[in-house]
Amino acid sequence: MQGMPEPHSFILAFDFGTRSIGVAVGQRLTSSASELPVLKAKDGIPNWQELESLITQWQPELAVVGLPVNMDGSEMEMTRRARKFGNRLNGRFGLRLEFADERLTTREAKEIAHNAGHSGSYRDQPVDSIAARLILESWLASAD
Repeated sequence: MQGMPEPHSFILAFDFGTRSIGVAVGQRLTSSASELPVLKAKDGIPNWQELESLITQWQPELAVVGLPVNMDGSEMEMTRRARKFGNRLNGRFGLRLEFADERLTTREAKEIAHNAGHSGSYRDQPVDSIAARLILESWLASAD
């Protein structure tokens, strides 16, 4: 069909943070996602060349950015910053963009990491890419 994305097209997901940004890649065909290395950030600003390399490598049809919101669904400062990051992704790279509720993904990512033997030092061993994978898996499940 004209204008429909290829079924094997990739989707990149991001778990925005001020010190690091988690990244995962997935596809609709398998409804699966895999973690990619965390991108370092300085006050929420990534190395845009590293990000461009990722986009060149995966050629995603879409970017999904996790939106941190309070448990009651209200927004906070990090929500605004994650939206700004997503809008910059769209502006710089022309990526189609969707935002996804990421409530409890960091807690779940820490639990997964702990069960896999994580030392508990999240600054040294961030779990952001696990969170990005969870965001993408949740988005893929709801997109079906």
